[in-house]
Amino acid sequence: METIVLTRKDVESIISMKEAINAVEEAFRLYATSKAIMPPKVYLTLEDGDFRAMPSYLMGYAGVKWVNSHPKNPEKGLPTVMAVFILNDPKNGFPLAIMDATFLTSLRTGAAGGVAAKHLARENSKVFGFIGCGKQAIFQLLAIKEIFDIELVKAYDISEKAELAFKEFCKKEGVDCMITNAKDACDCDVLITTTPSTSPVVKKDWIKEGTHINAIGADAPGKQELEIEILKKSKIVVDDLEQALHGGEVNVAHSLGIIRRENIYATLGEIVAGIKKGREGNEITIFDSTGLAIQDLAVAKIVYEKAVKKDLGIKIELI
Repeated sequence: METIVLTRKDVESIISMKEAINAVEEAFRLYATSKAIMPPKVYLTLEDGDFRAMPSYLMGYAGVKWVNSHPKNPEKGLPTVMAVFILNDPKNGFPLAIMDATFLTSLRTGAAGGVAAKHLARENSKVFGFIGCGKQAIFQLLAIKEIFDIELVKAYDISEKAELAFKEFCKKEGVDCMITNAKDACDCDVLITTTPSTSPVVKKDWIKEGTHINAIGADAPGKQELEIEILKKSKIVVDDLEQALHGGEVNVAHSLGIIRRENIYATLGEIVAGIKKGREGNEITIFDSTGLAIQDLAVAKIVYEKAVKKDLGIKIELI
């Protein structure tokens, strides 16, 4: 038997954001209804950076993503984050494919934001605020564009270079983008935060009733983008409760005893599956995204199946 090796270029060419959104939405539903298996992440922390192993099973496939985070890599000409995904046949364990998962990770994170906004934002949302204009902001925009008719994007970043690059990308996508300050960016229907901040960048007085927030940036203990007072007055939805409490947007408030487990309204999967309701009225809603292994597997499944149909990739006798 042969294993397919798929490069980043292969992965980018074979899956769309729309496909990723549908796959991730289904993954959330399956996980909430106990039809998927996802053990906790395994961390390997070293002096120069860390590694994470993210295994899961769903939709007739098993797989694991091996991903690093080395903050000083750009000085060496390498990306801070790189990832590889191994897809296996759960019946016999054979490695069906080995693929780049760096693009795949960005894609599925954007897709999760799209799923969250679909279920938690007001249907007539037109104005979208972005705090943080880096790579992930681009994927969040692509997902939002699949679901809503965007009238205006308001963008803010501490880097003027990032702001201008994001505005140029919006222009290419046919989206009107206005560079503004952080406070004004929060005057929107849907706010998307994608910063690595360890102190709040969004103030409680900036968020009006009815706003939905995709809090994407906080993915490790100590990270925090929103003032805790915002959490206290909002309906909080997480991708996974344990991961969110450990390193999501709620982690700081939880460590201080301000936000407890019972203050978390639901997982996104519970809402997708209809177990709990999504938006109700003019409330403030927050999606706390930490990134799940089932998201990676759901999109890797599509990539593999399309690669087989298109005879894409390099086939090797690995074992």
